[in-house]
Amino acid sequence: MASSSFMAILTLALLLQTATLSAQLSTNFYSSSCPRVFSTVRSTVQSAIRNEARIGASLLRLHFHDCFVNGCDGSLLLDDTSSFTGEKNAVPNRNSARGFDVVDNIKSAVENVCPGVVSCADILAIASRDSVAILGGPSWNVKVGRRDARTASQAAANNSIPPPTSNLNQLISRFNALGLSTRDLVALSGSHTIGQSSNSYNTFSSDFVTAIIKMGDIKPLTGSNGEIRKNCRKPN
Repeated sequence: MASSSFMAILTLALLLQTATLSAQLSTNFYSSSCPRVFSTVRSTVQSAIRNEARIGASLLRLHFHDCFVNGCDGSLLLDDTSSFTGEKNAVPNRNSARGFDVVDNIKSAVENVCPGVVSCADILAIASRDSVAILGGPSWNVKVGRRDARTASQAAANNSIPPPTSNLNQLISRFNALGLSTRDLVALSGSHTIGQSSNSYNTFSSDFVTAIIKMGDIKPLTGSNGEIRKNCRKPN
């Protein structure tokens, strides 16, 4: 009896461990299901930056503002629906967040090579890395495996994204609440100028890479949570 109970507990533990591992982000999540995802995203980002260098900073900002509202789940990309008011017109995003058409182009290109596989949340994470690297900043291995939120919240965006009027203590408090240090705050805040000044590239460092990887780990939807949106602007 004791032996069978032990085996049952061991089996359960192994199942839980497997479930946990499968729900974690990894750099090779799409190695079998969509091996061309990284090259496809980079090609589209390169074209966009060739047309307008400033769009690189905009794509980075989208990832930043997405992750700060209920985690990195692509919720920022959702348009308003009859059931919710999205985040695009929240105070920190209104007249600030841009590049949604570029994300649409990236999503279309990715859907052409592997339909229904890559999330919009992951596209933001990959496009952010490519933007920084193409504009002369550092590169890093992007962890992927996020899924997309089915809803968004303008109120959450207003409450969660630090407004430009925040003082230092308020910024530190908000970043700390998300597991980000003061050092992360400095690195991520400085990154907003990429593509706007030729001197903005020499400012990126290992601190920035560490910070943006940590930011990308904020409360992702994984496993069976969320969905893989076919269109980044609306739930399936």
